[in-house]
Amino acid sequence: MTSSGPYGYTYSWSYARPAPRRITTSRREIRDILIAYAVITLDLVIILTGSSAFLGTNGRGLLSSEAWIYVLVAAATGFTGFIAHELAHKVVAQRRGFWAEFRMSPMGLVLSLVMSYIVGFLWAIPGATMVGGMSEINRRDWGLTSLAGPMTNLSFAFVFYAAAAGTYLLGWVVAPWLLFLAYINGWFGAFNLIPVGPLDGAKVLRWNRVVWGLAFAGTAVMAVVSALGLFVYQNPFL
Repeated sequence: MTSSGPYGYTYSWSYARPAPRRITTSRREIRDILIAYAVITLDLVIILTGSSAFLGTNGRGLLSSEAWIYVLVAAATGFTGFIAHELAHKVVAQRRGFWAEFRMSPMGLVLSLVMSYIVGFLWAIPGATMVGGMSEINRRDWGLTSLAGPMTNLSFAFVFYAAAAGTYLLGWVVAPWLLFLAYINGWFGAFNLIPVGPLDGAKVLRWNRVVWGLAFAGTAVMAVVSALGLFVYQNPFL
């Protein structure tokens, strides 16, 4: 997700795209990314292990011998589905000459933990990549910057799905986990492409309807086919 108006940052609006700039970061951004990543990973561990997340019952909790599998999958999901998504926004925006850094949302992270533990569903706004310097007239810049995140998810989804197909043919048991990673990336990409509010889809659609349609269709298809694959496996991790 991308947003304008970075916290504590003063800038002037420009109606022309500035010269490309090198990729930079800050201690605050690194801190925010690491905290958000840790919380998202914990959210996913709670979801994957079900209600026994902290009790270790039914052989699926954090105290079970299989706990490392859930932690590993959750970490991979959080990195590819969320962190890489946000970093893609940042890189494209900065390469196009604008200031861009990730900022976490403390309330959003707390809400994600509550929803994950009580409801067992990941619903969260852990933060967003803040972009400074883009005006409404910079539709192409907004569109490309916003598109970068979902396209990163689509790329990961395709790779994971292809890997799942290959491991399935070889009889390896990691196929359902790879399908899970493909599903989350496809779903997260498609969700962010919904053209409403601050989601990426609104900016992409405003820039180019055809590109938005193809991107949304691609991420949605990957989410659906991955979910169907998990259905065939009867959701072995749930």
